[in-house]
Amino acid sequence: MAAPEAEGPVSLSRGFSEEQFGAACRELDQPAPAAAGPWQLLLETAGVRIYRRCHTQSGLYEYKIFGGLADVPPKLCVDVYMDLDFRKEWDQYVKELYEETYDGEKVIYWEVKYPFPLSNRDYVYVRECREMDVHGRKIWVVLAKSVAVPQCPEKPGIIRVKSYKQSLVIESDGKAGCKVYMYYFDDPGGMIPSWLVNWAAKTGVPAFLKDIEKACLIYSKST
Repeated sequence: MAAPEAEGPVSLSRGFSEEQFGAACRELDQPAPAAAGPWQLLLETAGVRIYRRCHTQSGLYEYKIFGGLADVPPKLCVDVYMDLDFRKEWDQYVKELYEETYDGEKVIYWEVKYPFPLSNRDYVYVRECREMDVHGRKIWVVLAKSVAVPQCPEKPGIIRVKSYKQSLVIESDGKAGCKVYMYYFDDPGGMIPSWLVNWAAKTGVPAFLKDIEKACLIYSKST
């Protein structure tokens, strides 16, 4: 099954289709994209497998990540991921992060810190989380995509990321932890060489999983 196609920002819509949620769920049962296909195994470390394929329009890569968090129940992982205020506490790269409602739809604004001399990036996107019952399996799916919102114009000195898409699927591993699947693509724009963006993604994804695991442990103690 093909992953969602990466594309530019879309106008506000009423969320995501049933097929998009169903397609994300099915990825959990396809943990090994064909070696001869467009998806290539990039990295395997500590139970995490990262695959990538070239996004021809940008020269960047799309990513599929399969892994798990051994001591984090799935509901806790979902709660931490969806809690924007808590993310500002544990994610060192967050400069600004909040949710507003425009034309009846919730929209997230997110500014990400970039190291000097690079400009910060910001995102305007929608996301939706569903708890699904798939043949008796409880699966949580979070879908996110860039949107164009007139009420959130671009800011001087900050580069707007106009092509961003992410899917996150979480299910119990049958023990005390959870299985995680993620699809991810964004094009940070600007004058950053594609090799540097791809390198950052390769190192950043495993680091993000470690950070969210630590955040879950802190979150469970504080609630």
